[in-house]
Amino acid sequence: MGKTTGFLEFERVDETYVKVEKRLKNYKEFTIPLEERKLKDQGARCMDCGIPFCHSGCPLGNLIPDFNDKVYQGRWKEAAQILHSTNNFPEFTGRLCPAPCEEACVLGINEDPVSIENIEKNIVETAFEEGWIKANPPKTRTNKKVAIIGSGPSGLAAAQQLNRAGHSVTVFERDAKAGGLLRYGIPDFKLEKHVIDRRLSILKEEGINFKTNANVGKNISVETIKADFDAVLLSGGATVKREIPIKGNHLKGVVQAMDFLKLNNQYVDGLIGFEEVISAKDKNVIVIGGGDTGSDCIGTSNRHGAHSVVNFEILSKPSKGRPANQPWPYWPMRLKTTSSHQEGVERYFSISTKEFLGDKNGNLIGLKTVEVEWVFREDERPELKEIPNTEKEWNCDLVLLALGFTGAEKTLAEQFGLEMDYRTNIKATTKNYATNMKGIFTAGDMRRGQSLIVWAISEGRQAAHHMDVFLMGHSNLPLKEDGDLPRV
Repeated sequence: MGKTTGFLEFERVDETYVKVEKRLKNYKEFTIPLEERKLKDQGARCMDCGIPFCHSGCPLGNLIPDFNDKVYQGRWKEAAQILHSTNNFPEFTGRLCPAPCEEACVLGINEDPVSIENIEKNIVETAFEEGWIKANPPKTRTNKKVAIIGSGPSGLAAAQQLNRAGHSVTVFERDAKAGGLLRYGIPDFKLEKHVIDRRLSILKEEGINFKTNANVGKNISVETIKADFDAVLLSGGATVKREIPIKGNHLKGVVQAMDFLKLNNQYVDGLIGFEEVISAKDKNVIVIGGGDTGSDCIGTSNRHGAHSVVNFEILSKPSKGRPANQPWPYWPMRLKTTSSHQEGVERYFSISTKEFLGDKNGNLIGLKTVEVEWVFREDERPELKEIPNTEKEWNCDLVLLALGFTGAEKTLAEQFGLEMDYRTNIKATTKNYATNMKGIFTAGDMRRGQSLIVWAISEGRQAAHHMDVFLMGHSNLPLKEDGDLPRV
């Protein structure tokens, strides 16, 4: 490494944010980048440890010490080449990934870990600014045609890899624009959509064909896909929203978080007017669910001008430090306070919603809750118990259900004749990502269930390798074996 004592000399420095009162007036990203000198210092903190556990923390196996060193040396183009050797879309992960690599960083044992995610974002943004990221279509083409159904990060990663192998790739997306949840589930203040469009332009230049408003199984038949393509990848995500089966869940004002976020993203994109969104303006909003989607609802509600925003989480309040039962280098369940939380919200933990309350016209006017506790017994599933005499009523006009997803929709599985597992994901192993039907593969959330963007990209890359083997009998596409560094 270029600076073997960097971790002793420099403290971690993160990007700062535009002030809350200013950023709430729009939907733009609001991080303030570090100066290049400070970024080099952050790269210097990578400590040349004997075993880089960050590799195992990252599902993509990113070559983190290598690109950190290049940043420290100011060799940004080489850093970008190293980063792209394992990650097709670092501009997405550099903004959205929860950075399991940082939790596995050796420096993180007793100091703040290296700011890997921010370094990653700055590498790719520098590469775009300098014009280093260009379309690189394959020199030769095979006579094989591949269909990718779903244009989220998994599908896009697989499409680029298979296109690099020379196959003719068509991506089918049922919505009006490609990107999947990146476009319709992530608010612009976390990922402005020109970032997606910039990458899509390159993929199109490389020869990938995109068909939008193309809902396979509905306006495009499965039989057509089977007849026209030599292999198919299903990467449509886990899109069945989790319900809350309590009295009043039918009331007007009880809304799924993804419906709320999608409409708002369409509004920001200029596709619909504000009168068509599910508005939080001047409303008392309660967000049920304490994950990233709940956080996105909080940030969006505050930008609408909500009167108040409250957040419920049924789990106990996590500790700020690493829990004893989640030792380094494993992912710890710490208390996470996001930029959206900082914009204004009251958070409540260990609370369960019992009933939604409505008026005679079927409009939501409030809800009932009870405090809960989790009882842990050895070798048994945790038991949720209500605490007596803790019932409470809350006034609210809008409830957003950010409860996650239960699995993949069954339409494609049924029409392709595919098996599903007990978690309602399409059944396929990590051995080759193949389903029970020859030539049909699956990857991403559709295979593994609701997960992280970095896992989706990894799954797409892995599936592409196995599909290439299926089509050609061998593959030069990189494959990251479990527990090994990726071959690049």
